[in-house]
Formats: sequence, structure tokens, C-alpha cells
Amino acid sequence: MADLLPNVSDPLAALTFQEIGFSTLLHVAYIIIVAYITVFVSSFLLRKLSERLPTYRHTVTMLIPLVKIFVYFLAFYYIIITFIQPNLTQLVAFFGLFGAALGLGLKDLFADVIGGIVIIFEKPYQIGDKITIGECYGEVTDIGIRSTKLVTPGDSVVSVPNYLVFSQSVSSANAGNVAMMVIIDLFIDSRCDAGLAMKILKEAIISSKHIIVTEKFPYTILLDDFPFYHRIRAKAYVGDLRNEFEFKSEVTRRAWIEFRKHGIRPPRMRDAIPVKETLSSLPP
Repeated sequence: MADLLPNVSDPLAALTFQEIGFSTLLHVAYIIIVAYITVFVSSFLLRKLSERLPTYRHTVTMLIPLVKIFVYFLAFYYIIITFIQPNLTQLVAFFGLFGAALGLGLKDLFADVIGGIVIIFEKPYQIGDKITIGECYGEVTDIGIRSTKLVTPGDSVVSVPNYLVFSQSVSSANAGNVAMMVIIDLFIDSRCDAGLAMKILKEAIISSKHIIVTEKFPYTILLDDFPFYHRIRAKAYVGDLRNEFEFKSEVTRRAWIEFRKHGIRPPRMRDAIPVKETLSSLPP
């Protein structure tokens, strides 16, 4: 008689499984479709809202991965209770076993999910940031459950696994700000007028429609003197990080047009040949 009684010490022993039929599968499909549409529509609306609030664009877009996690977790919960009818104790035991199985059998996927949660709450980078992670550089366009999508300067879309945040250094060019510093390096012959070149580059910088100049976002023109060339370096902030490359190209083009008008030329490689030959003739 005792053998016929359920083992109450095992919380999973008393789980009541629903009969799996066509209606059950249809209900599961309905949950998945609703979850997908909810995520798609909410992401679209949040992106539109972020464009209307440029100052808070990063804050608004960071709600997108939070919505994804919440909606997909809720969908997963409803799918579970579609097949079984657990109480709270049984539900906790089920998720504990599921988590253990996930950690052992799908550890990479589990690491990506945990990495995504860490990225959302600790914010080493946000949607809209220009970041370098590993060997990849680009703008973060989406932070998903499994991976982060970057758009590179070559307009390629790269999916970076979220678990890399635990093992790779992450460099953010703007750290959540809309404005971003851009560095422009121009190289001229050492015999040319470096002072005039700095003045020309400064005028090209401050006359750009993309630049922002405040106490918080100043610009700087620097000169470095090397044996056969000068490096004129400009550090300035663009008001919108999405204009990084347009700003850099515009300033570089306009500066070189003025350089040529004033006889400022790039360094010539043949000037460095005697030094190379001299160095190669030295004993080791």
C-alpha cells in the first residue's frame, strides 16, 4: 500500500502533466508569436522615441534588452505551465534542475545569457556606443539575449558573443554620451610651416557643422615633431557620434585643400631612405 503512495519528499514527483495535443501545441505557438511581436513592436517604438529624445537616446534604447529579457522569460514561464501544473515548490525545483542542465549541457549559451544580463545592468557599453571589444570596433546597434551586434566602419554587421565581456577588455569611445571625441592626425613635411598648418586645421575644425564646443567638450590642436615629418593632431567632439566619420572626412579634406594652397605638403618617403640605409649598415 505504501508503495502506491507518491514520494512527497520529491517535489517533482507530484507534477501534473497536461495531455499534449494539437490545441496545446497551438497554444505554445501562439505564446511564441505574441512574444516575438511584442519584442519587435516595443523595440521599434523605443527606437523611434529615442530619436525624438536625442539627449536621452542611450537611456531609452537600453530599455530594449530589458524588455526582451522580461518578455522572453514570461513566455518561457507560460510555455512551462502549459505542459505542467506545478505549485511554487515544484516550480522552484524544476527551474533549479533546468538551470543545472543548462549549465552542464549548454554552458556557452548560459554564459551568453548571463553576459547579456551583466551588460544590461553594469553597462560597460550601451546601445548607440562606439566600442572596441576584442578585434572588433563599431557602433552597438542591439544587445540581445545571446550576442551584441556591432556595425563596423565598413558597414558590416558583426555579432559578438556576450560572454566576451568576461574575458575581453571593452573600450567605449563615448561611454554612454551622445557626443564623442574624434582624433584626426595629419602628417606634413618637417620643412613646412607647422604653425600655419595648425591654424588651418583649427579653422577646419571649428567651422564644421558637426562639432560641439563647450567647457565640457573642448577642442585641442597638438604638434608632434619627428625626424622627417610633423604630426598635426586635432582632438574635438562631435555633437552626435553617428557623424564621426563624416566629420573626420570633411575636416581632413578641407585641411588638405588649404595645405596645398599654402605649399604645405605631406612627408616624402625618400627623405627617410638614407637613415634606413645607415641603420642597416650598423653592426648588430
